[in-house]
Amino acid sequence: MGELGKRFAVAGAGIPMFLGLSYLGGWFLALPLSAFAGWATHEIYRLAHRQNIEPIEWVGVPAAAVLVLLGGWLPSFTAYAPWALAVIGATTLIALVASMLTRGPGGNPLAASGITVVATVYVGLALACAPLLHALPAAAGWVAPEGAALGGLAAVALPLFATWIGDAAALFAGTAWGKRKLAPTISPNKSWVGFWGDVIGAAFGGVLWFVVLGPKLPNAPLGGMWVLAALGALLGATAVLGDLIESLLKREAGVKDSGTFFPGHGGVMDRVDSLLFTFPAAYCLLLILGWLS
Repeated sequence: MGELGKRFAVAGAGIPMFLGLSYLGGWFLALPLSAFAGWATHEIYRLAHRQNIEPIEWVGVPAAAVLVLLGGWLPSFTAYAPWALAVIGATTLIALVASMLTRGPGGNPLAASGITVVATVYVGLALACAPLLHALPAAAGWVAPEGAALGGLAAVALPLFATWIGDAAALFAGTAWGKRKLAPTISPNKSWVGFWGDVIGAAFGGVLWFVVLGPKLPNAPLGGMWVLAALGALLGATAVLGDLIESLLKREAGVKDSGTFFPGHGGVMDRVDSLLFTFPAAYCLLLILGWLS
């Protein structure tokens, strides 16, 4: 099977599986995402190894997974935040002490402890927003109890619609018309045309989500089609930022992919780089809509 065939095979199996887990929510969603969080954190540490930095992996990988599991256990902002803060604080303290004991002054202790904590927060806190998103409609009263599963799927699907449709539009527009580079030293294949294609495509994704899944949140203060178009556009721009940041890390490490976890698709980070930004952004935007209502 060629690389293109592998990509279609992985996407064809992975997307329906993730949507099914997003419908079930709770531990069904949090457990696999916690495993992905641990592996993606491990991939970031591998990038650091290429720069002769040795993160405290036995601290950061479990901490990233725990941050996601907490989202499944305590799926509301007020319940989740104190525990997440405690995990981040403990990770920071343990990483600093471990760097002192095992790295010493000549072992880049500042870089080692810093990347340990940053990768944990970068991945774990972001993926924890998926179970938080799933629980938001029921917690906010946007759906009746019997509609909680479908409402949760709808909430999780908002960043997915914006990210995936925006990415497809960016690829088409950038390939067809992209000449002026967006960030040539970071991601040479990205163009300004592709960026605006992503934003417009994500805005369309927001509108499509509003039409298809918005009715599954009957009491949500969505504000209408134009509001969802604006939210989609914001998520599209956020997705590009997430992609560029991962590209920056890979460029520094001198690698094309973060790993080989998905045949034809690269590593876990290569698949979730945009979602690490659009999941938290979607959660915050929906919370703001709720607060403004």
